[in-house]
Amino acid sequence: MVPTSAAEPLDAASEVVKLWPGGAPGARGDDLAKDVPTLSVFLPEPGVATGSAIVVCPGGGYGGLALDHEGRQVAEWLNSVGVAAFVLKYRLAPEYHQPAMLHDVNRAIRVVRQGAAKWGVDPGRIGLMGFSAGGHLASTGGTHFDAGQADAEDPIERVSSRPDRLILVYPVIAMATPYTHQGSNRNLLGENPSAELLKFYSNEQQVTPQTPPTFLAHTNEDKAVPPENSLLFALALRKAGVPLELHIFEKGQHGLGLGAGAKQFNIGPDPAFQAWPGLCETWLKGQGFLDKQPDQSR
Repeated sequence: MVPTSAAEPLDAASEVVKLWPGGAPGARGDDLAKDVPTLSVFLPEPGVATGSAIVVCPGGGYGGLALDHEGRQVAEWLNSVGVAAFVLKYRLAPEYHQPAMLHDVNRAIRVVRQGAAKWGVDPGRIGLMGFSAGGHLASTGGTHFDAGQADAEDPIERVSSRPDRLILVYPVIAMATPYTHQGSNRNLLGENPSAELLKFYSNEQQVTPQTPPTFLAHTNEDKAVPPENSLLFALALRKAGVPLELHIFEKGQHGLGLGAGAKQFNIGPDPAFQAWPGLCETWLKGQGFLDKQPDQSR
């Protein structure tokens, strides 16, 4: 997605949580816009809340964040189907490169899981969603996670960073192939990354049977991030025996968000791609993510 640094789209959040109140690991300063990764919390109305949660990673080529049509609008849609949404503002180039972004997405899942009771969330139903470069970050979180450190001084670090489900929308995935998005690749990995680093972040090569069940949506016309990224990830999931659902739409440019596009980026709406949220809602229902939890309370 085309970068934007505007923070206003997230003003409707009920709360903004710093991932590390004492400062992020490797932070170069304390500038709220650059150095402090956060989660903006959007909670559904109590009458429709299911107890499920999804961390949302907007795109922006690892150099900006499309916080409106890949952040706020997505959070509002998730709230409408009863899912709590946590929009992640992760660290970006040029100030940061890997592994800062990986640290941020792992920590985001831990923060939501450790604070589940506070937000009325089921710690076993926390998904991770991403668009474009944010889709790469989400796929990174779904392939590079750990169970937590039981003896950590910080209670947040004691819980697992594994998301329970993945939702990847026109994601960058295959960093070590010709199908990569060069801008995202450079912003994440720097100039001339090693073959080892490329493989580590080429997430179709990192899928295991423990990778979460995944929903993918892409368009065949996507020139910026070719659909081979989703196809290669889907093939890797099949090989590992991980459940998946894949939708490749014939038409539609890159960066459509929920399908309505984004006027600020000259991306018009696409009627066919507007079908993916409904398909994803059906998938989430089948995954048990839309089952209400009567005992969930805030």
